[in-house]
Amino acid sequence: MTTPFPFTAVVGQDDLRLALLLNAVSPSVGGVLVRGEKGTAKSTAVRALTTLLPEVSVVPGCRFSCDPASPDPGCPDGPHEGAGGGASRPARMVELPVGASEDRLVGALDIERALAEGVKAFEPGLLAAAHRGILYVDEVNLLHDHLVDLLLDAAAMGASYVEREGVSVRHAARFLLVGTMNPEEGELRPQLLDRFGLTVEVSASREPDQRVEVVRRRLAYDDDPAGFAARWADEEAAVRRRIVAARELLPSVRLGDGALRQIAATCAAFEVDGMRADIVMARTATALAAWAGRTEVLAEDVRQAALLALPHRRRRNPFDAPGLDEDKLDETLEESSGDDGPDPDGDGGGPGGGGGQPGPDEGPAGDGAGAQPEGGEGEPAPGGAGEQSPAPAAEPFRTKVLSVPGIGEGAAGRRSRARTEHGRTTGARRPQGTLTKLHLAATVRAAAPHQRARGRSGRGLVVRRDDLRQATREGREGNLVLFVVDASGSMAARQRMGAVKGAVLSLLLDAYQRRDKVGLVTFRGSAADVALPPTSSVDAAAARLESLPTGGRTPLAAGLLKAHDVLRVERLRDPARRALVVVVTDGRATGGPEPVALASRAARLFAAEGVASVVVDCESGPVRLGLAGRLAGELGGTAVTLDELRADSIAGLVKDVQRRAA
Repeated sequence: MTTPFPFTAVVGQDDLRLALLLNAVSPSVGGVLVRGEKGTAKSTAVRALTTLLPEVSVVPGCRFSCDPASPDPGCPDGPHEGAGGGASRPARMVELPVGASEDRLVGALDIERALAEGVKAFEPGLLAAAHRGILYVDEVNLLHDHLVDLLLDAAAMGASYVEREGVSVRHAARFLLVGTMNPEEGELRPQLLDRFGLTVEVSASREPDQRVEVVRRRLAYDDDPAGFAARWADEEAAVRRRIVAARELLPSVRLGDGALRQIAATCAAFEVDGMRADIVMARTATALAAWAGRTEVLAEDVRQAALLALPHRRRRNPFDAPGLDEDKLDETLEESSGDDGPDPDGDGGGPGGGGGQPGPDEGPAGDGAGAQPEGGEGEPAPGGAGEQSPAPAAEPFRTKVLSVPGIGEGAAGRRSRARTEHGRTTGARRPQGTLTKLHLAATVRAAAPHQRARGRSGRGLVVRRDDLRQATREGREGNLVLFVVDASGSMAARQRMGAVKGAVLSLLLDAYQRRDKVGLVTFRGSAADVALPPTSSVDAAAARLESLPTGGRTPLAAGLLKAHDVLRVERLRDPARRALVVVVTDGRATGGPEPVALASRAARLFAAEGVASVVVDCESGPVRLGLAGRLAGELGGTAVTLDELRADSIAGLVKDVQRRAA
């Protein structure tokens, strides 16, 4: 077994280390979400934390880690009343793979034995293994929705329930939830985001000396893991003792009315939803005081708690980067401090008390893919003929639902119909592999004709494996929504391009809510470019769109061919995910020999392969040529105007009525 990298040897990342240590002191804080670019030691720091956690006492032989001092009365391995003394073991860190199945997470129940023998043969899952420890999810933003739902239920109730057609098993599942993610690969669902007590942003240091030290320590660890760990053993033991001391001090820490008023005022000022933020801030501030060896919560504890607990909870548009206005935070804390004085730091130098942290916090946001990188994300290309500066996008709106016809089998989402493990039951079939969703009625119908031949004598039904039937279910899948955006001179009027960008942003917001992957192809001048390869990061697509320049001719055929090539490559990577191509154009084609004929031939490639497509007609003015509608016909798709794209559009409603009548 490889020696774990020492927690104390992780260079930099002060906020990450502090957030993890606070959860070690007070697990009720609620876990940590670590956001940051790749290669920033996120996973290394999380995995190293386990060596600092105190050992846990468990009932010998219990697969669910019951505490002998207070065993779970509903434990499937119980009852444990006469279990006697417990056995100690190190706290566990259980990793949940992104591609795990539901049975791997919550456990598997043998339905055949439950029906035929009346016994609950249960194999515990990862939630049982993580009880009283850490549940770690790397790339948590890529976790499938049905697993997210199960995590939310377990985190809310502190227990896991496994239900299979009236047969149920329940066991305790209280764990520290730690997740890491790269925001470039997509955001988290708001419900899961709110379940993390704290969040931290990490980025690689830009200081050469610190980068040198990182490389030096990593190489030293690779050369001699055991010797490297021994070198840091004393410091790690000191941190472990400090955690134990802070845990013992925690019940004695006083959270005064003044600090509570500051917490409430801060949460109200940043318009966070619900009351979870207030509770998490209170617990975090208390843990900070205990970690510092104090029995009184100070204003500096409240400020630090806000920086860790609020950035991911403040009310924001999905395209806004998370963060906190520290000037506003300081003003709020100062205004709410009043004159009650349980907080000695309330006067003199501001509520934050110096802290020295605004600088480092602001630094990474300026050089990473954070809140204001529009200029650095992609600078406009050196002036092409007729190129105009990027037009600002109009206000997004709620769009009509665009979906792929037919029934797919792609990743779970909310756009198009699909055969999934979750959803409404539509039929039954013989199970292929492990039975996961029993169709009880179909199973009974399959077993009933054979009861006499099987010698049934009692009231129970004699069921054999051949009788079991798997329920087939229909739900929704996420698709690849590939935007093909016309950025040519014919679209370059600023007011018009602003409306077009607003429409695409609206569609991107819809894609975010429906858990789609998105891609962006633009065409202008003499060629087409893949502005963003298919990704789960809708935010990245919005940033690329915002900085999109316009001008030049309209190489429509080049744009369609580039999109066709993107789809071809993506099919090899993810063949189950169906695509929806959204072409945003006025339908004009200029530049090169026979531009219209070339565009028609390119469009027919999509129709021949059955690719679902929608053309957003951006033509304006009193005289309309109907070119976008003609393009939609050649693509084998439909055309909608910008007005019809709105969910509440009268024109869209009229068109729907006319389509149904026809």
